[in-house]
Amino acid sequence: MTKSDLIEKVAAQLSLPKGKAELIINCIFDSMEEALKGGHRIEIRGLGSFEIRRYKAYEGRNPRTGDPVGVNPKRLPFFKVGKELKERVNAGAVEAELAARAAAAAAAADKAAEKTATPAAAEPSKPSATSDPATKRRRSESKS
Repeated sequence: MTKSDLIEKVAAQLSLPKGKAELIINCIFDSMEEALKGGHRIEIRGLGSFEIRRYKAYEGRNPRTGDPVGVNPKRLPFFKVGKELKERVNAGAVEAELAARAAAAAAAADKAAEKTATPAAAEPSKPSATSDPATKRRRSESKS
């Protein structure tokens, strides 16, 4: 899901114009960004938590040349999934897998039923043009 998909979903669910829904989403994201910049932790019950992880400076290596390269200290946002979201996602995956298995079993049953079913009005098979001896003779004569 992209940010624009989220805006459309909020607009549809709350019966708002897309412009107002976009303002709401941008306000939420801006507030989260400011909190993380300030070093605060964000916890959203049922979803998870965001926090800043600090990494010290270290000396890395350029993978192409192998030369040592200094890496500056940095702060990176980290998201930890909440228990409730994990359970919901896993339950959804199980439901989706069961639905897929049921659909596959139904398709296999339909295919098996097609093989065993007798046609109501079987049409006599028509000989193909390539199996007709006169056509074969004409083709062989035109090649020579």
